[in-house]
Amino acid sequence: MDLGYRTATALLSDLEARRVGSLELLDHLLARTDRHNPPLNAVVVRDTEQARERARQADDARRRGQSWGPLHGLPMTVKECFDVAGLPTTAGSPGLKANAAQRHADAVQRLVDAGAIIFGKTNVPLFAGDLQTYNEVYGTTNNPWNTACGPGGSSGGSAAALAAGLTPLELGSDIGGSIRNPAHFCGVYGHKPSYGLVSMRGHVPGPPNSLLQVDIAVVGPMARSADDLDLALSIVAGPDEFNAPAWRVDLPPPRQVRRQDYRIAVCADDPFCPVDNEITDLIRAAAQALSKAGAKVADAKPALDFGQSFRTYYQMLAATMSADFPEPVMQGLEAKAVAAGDSTAYRDLFARGATMRHATYIKASAVRQKERAIWGTFFRDWDVFLCPVLMTAAFPHDHAPDMLSRRLTVNGQARPYVDAMRWAGLIGNVRLPVATVPVGRTKAGLPVGMQIVGPYLEDRTAIDVAKWLADLIGGFTPPPGYGD
Repeated sequence: MDLGYRTATALLSDLEARRVGSLELLDHLLARTDRHNPPLNAVVVRDTEQARERARQADDARRRGQSWGPLHGLPMTVKECFDVAGLPTTAGSPGLKANAAQRHADAVQRLVDAGAIIFGKTNVPLFAGDLQTYNEVYGTTNNPWNTACGPGGSSGGSAAALAAGLTPLELGSDIGGSIRNPAHFCGVYGHKPSYGLVSMRGHVPGPPNSLLQVDIAVVGPMARSADDLDLALSIVAGPDEFNAPAWRVDLPPPRQVRRQDYRIAVCADDPFCPVDNEITDLIRAAAQALSKAGAKVADAKPALDFGQSFRTYYQMLAATMSADFPEPVMQGLEAKAVAAGDSTAYRDLFARGATMRHATYIKASAVRQKERAIWGTFFRDWDVFLCPVLMTAAFPHDHAPDMLSRRLTVNGQARPYVDAMRWAGLIGNVRLPVATVPVGRTKAGLPVGMQIVGPYLEDRTAIDVAKWLADLIGGFTPPPGYGD
C-alpha cells in the first residue's frame, strides 16, 4: 500500500520499526500533496522547512533510542482554524490574513508534545460557518470523490486531505456537524468528542487569542480508521490550564467486553428530517451486519420530539455564533426577531436566538438539560444509537450568498439547505460523543457515513462499535485515481 494510505497507527508501527523514516514519510506526503492537491485545494498552508527539520530531529532521536511520545515523528495536518505558532490563522476571513499565531492551540500542542510533526493546515469556510468549504483567502476545496461536489464543512479540507492520502491524521472541530458531515461526504472517520473533553483554546472562531469555552463546539480527531480516532483522542483529551490543577481525564473503557453483548438502537430515518433512501438502506445494512454478528439491534430512539430538540439547538447555536457580530448586525437581527413573532422559519429562529436575553438562554439550557436526562435514560437500555449524519451525500457546489435560499434535493424533493444540520445538531446540543464511520457508497459512487452516538463521556464505546463495524463491512476506501 502507498504510504499515503496507511493508517496513522500502521505508520507509527513502521516508524518505530524503522521500516520508514520520518523525513522519508514527510517527503512522500509532500510529494503526494504536490501531485494531488492542486485540483482539490485541501492543504492551503504549508510549513515545509520547519517540518523537515523536525522530521530530521525525530529520526535522530529514534536512532539514539529516545521517544518523543505516541506520535513520535508522524507528519500530519490540522484544520486552518487552529493556531499553529508562526503560521496564519484566518478562519477564511480576509480581515485575519495578518493574524499569525504566537502559540499553538492547546490541542495542537498536545499533538506536538506527543511527537507529531505539523506540516500544513487545511481549508475551511468563512469563520467555519458553512456545510461547504470555500473562502476569499484560500478559495474553494473540492471533494476527491467528485470535484464538482464539496467535501463538506467546516472541516472540509481536513476530510478531503485524508481521503486523498495527503495526511494520515487530522484535527477538526464541530459545532453543527463540522467533523461529521465532511467525514460522511469524503468517506473517512471522524470523532466528535463529548463536550468539554478537549480544550478549544487557540481555535478561531471565537476571536483570536480568546479564552472563552464556546458552547456546543468541540475539537476532535479525523482519520482513516477508528483505531486512529482512539489513539488521537487519548492524546488531545485533557483539561485546559484553568482546570489542570484539579482534574484529569479517565475515560471509561467500552461498555461491553464481548462485542456480541452490545445493545444497538437504530433510527435510519425520521419524519423530522427525511433522508435519501440510499442512505437509509446503507445504514440499515450496517445495522444488519452488527445484528448478524450477534449484537442486539432494534429500531429505537429516545422519548423526544426531535424537531423541538433541533429548534432548541438552532437558537442556542445562533446565540453562540452571534457573540462577535458587529452592533449594526445585531440591531438588524433584533428588529427581525420582533417582527418574526413565533415563526419557526430558519431566518426567524436565528434572529430570535442571536438576540435572546440571557435569562431566555438559561431557560433554553434548562430544556437542554432535560433532554440530556432523557438521553441518559435511553442509554440505560442501549449502548449506542445509530443514525444518519445528514440527509444527502455530497452535493454540487452552491455558493449562493444567502445560505437560507439554497436548496438540497432529497428523494426528488427540494429541502431547505439548513435541514442538513438537523441530525448533527440535535445530537451535538446534548453534548454526546459521536464516531462517524463510512458505511458504503451511493449508486453515483459517493461515500455515505453514519453517526454512532454514545453516552456522555463514553466516547470509547462509540469508537469500539466503529472498530467492530469496520471488521464486518470494511472501512475506508480510497477514491479512484488517488491510490498511486
